[in-house]
Amino acid sequence: MLVIGVTGQTGAGKGTVCKMLEKYGLYHIDADKVAHSVYKKGSDVLSALSEAFGEDILNPDGTANRAKIAEKAFSSAENTEKLNSIVHPAVTQKIKAIIKEQSSLGTKGVLLDAIALFESGENRLCDFTFAVIAPEKMRLERIMVRDGIEKNAALRRIRAQKDESFYKNHADIIIKNYPPYNLDDEVKKVLLWAKL
Repeated sequence: MLVIGVTGQTGAGKGTVCKMLEKYGLYHIDADKVAHSVYKKGSDVLSALSEAFGEDILNPDGTANRAKIAEKAFSSAENTEKLNSIVHPAVTQKIKAIIKEQSSLGTKGVLLDAIALFESGENRLCDFTFAVIAPEKMRLERIMVRDGIEKNAALRRIRAQKDESFYKNHADIIIKNYPPYNLDDEVKKVLLWAKL
């Protein structure tokens, strides 16, 4: 079974590209959603996050306050790295289980959508990788609308991540999700590489 790694900066359009590729029989694994599943009340991950970032990342009922976690984790590159070092091992374990399950079901391929694909080492699970890129101004606007956050919070998220050159140097394919490029034509690069 084909495993395709999908990455890129926040707001670049990874989700949009994945939706386009799902039409070709590929199963979409969103690493962010998998990560949220490891934040369960009482989990080792949530306990470690609480130790690293403070008890105020917990709601009164002991569940994760994701907004507070994001606020603290994206306040600096160092804090983002701290979050990743706690969450990535558990997420990678769950992703491996999902890939194994999809393989046993005879799925044609899997899209592993992970913003920290290379940093987490999850790229080693992939046959090839692609990164979606877009200009910062465009990404900023998308993040503010998508997540309902203010400009400064969106900028902190952007600044806590790798720059565009990182993705260009690591990914096998670059998808440009901005004018004058046509996203359908850009996605064809992935289809050709995957022989779909």
